[in-house]
Amino acid sequence: MTLTMLQHVNIMTDKLDETVAFYEDILGFENGERPNFAFPGAWLYCGEEAVIHLIGVDEQEASGSGCIDHVAFAAEGFERYTAFLGDRGYEHETRVVPGGRLRQIFVRDPNEVLIELNFRADE
Repeated sequence: MTLTMLQHVNIMTDKLDETVAFYEDILGFENGERPNFAFPGAWLYCGEEAVIHLIGVDEQEASGSGCIDHVAFAAEGFERYTAFLGDRGYEHETRVVPGGRLRQIFVRDPNEVLIELNFRADE
C-alpha cells in the first residue's frame, strides 16, 4: 500500500467556461482530453498531466471542502486499500472510470474533504 503522487485537484464550479479560461489564460494550462462522464466538466493539463479537473454545476453549493471537491492521489494496492479502509471502519466507495483505465476508491477525511485514490486497472 503506497501513495506515489498527488494527481489532481477537482473544482466544482457554476462558472465552467470562465474557470477554463482562467486556468488557460493565467496559468497556461491546456484544456484537453477527458473521459465521457455523464456530467459537464473539463480537464486542464500541465504538460502531460491533467492537474485541474473541473465539474460544471448549475448552482454552487457549500460542502465540507467548499469548491474544492476532492484531492486525488495515484496509488498502488487496490485490494489492500479496500480491506484496510474496511478494517478501520471508514465508509468508502469504489468505482471504475469510464473506459476502464482506472479503478478508484473515494473516502472522506475528518474535515469532509473527499480523497480519491486512483489505481491502474491492470493492477
